Amino acid sequence: MPNPKITPCLWIEKDAKKAVRYYQSVFKKGKLISYKAYKNAENPGGNFDVAEMEVLGMRFQILAAGPFFKFNEAISFSIRCKDQAEVDYYWKALTAKGGSEGPCGWCKDKFGLSWQVIPEKLFKLENHKDKAKGKFAFTAMLKMKKIIIADLEEKK
Repeated sequence: MPNPKITPCLWIEKDAKKAVRYYQSVFKKGKLISYKAYKNAENPGGNFDVAEMEVLGMRFQILAAGPFFKFNEAISFSIRCKDQAEVDYYWKALTAKGGSEGPCGWCKDKFGLSWQVIPEKLFKLENHKDKAKGKFAFTAMLKMKKIIIADLEEKK
């Protein structure tokens, strides 16, 4: 993959390499592109490390430079899932080990980064030609944490 012009940078508190290993465990076939530790001889508290990784064909930079900035919901990533098994996998992987559940398919990983784990079926149902089916799916989703595909369709 050629170097992209834009690469999201995720600022975490410490250990960029450990963060890459975590994301590789969640997103299979992820890879470490580069890693460098920077030492600040004048201010040892100013040491930091940077890693670049690729997951699902997208590059990310991990900057581990202290607790100065925290993630919030203003920046998040969506994962489009093909089926319930994929929704379940990402939901469990991202909320484990310090992550947390949120409403409407939103969750946070152990670093506090927000993710929306969304089944493709939700998009299809929300845009269904039968407006009642779309409304039902959207209303059902609003009541969920992890999205359950079977509960997005009206039972007859």
